[in-house]
Amino acid sequence: MNVKAFIESTLTEALSPQLLDVQDESHMHNVPDGAQSHFKVTIVTTQFEGKRLIARHREVNTLLSDALNGPVHALALHTHTPQEWEARGGTFAESPACLGGSKLDSQ
Repeated sequence: MNVKAFIESTLTEALSPQLLDVQDESHMHNVPDGAQSHFKVTIVTTQFEGKRLIARHREVNTLLSDALNGPVHALALHTHTPQEWEARGGTFAESPACLGGSKLDSQ
C-alpha cells in the first residue's frame, strides 16, 4: 500500500480540502528505508469550521484508522479552516528533529 496516496485520497474524498499537503517524514527517523511510518499532514477545509482542534484530529484519525492500525507510527496533524490558514499567512509548520534515534543524528 502506498500510504501517502491512501492518506491523500481518503482525506480529499471525505473533507474536500482547499489545501492538502502530505509529507512522508519517515526518512528523518531511525526506520528502514521505505517504511512509510511518519507523516505530517496539513489540511485546510471549511468542514473544520466550528470544530475544536480535538474534534478535527479525531475526525482525521478515524478516517485514517486503517493506516494508523498498520504502517503509520506517527501522524502530525495541522488542521485549519480557510480563515485560520489565511491568518497564519499560509505558512507550514516546521517539523521538530526526531528525539528517538534520528538517522540524521548518526551521520
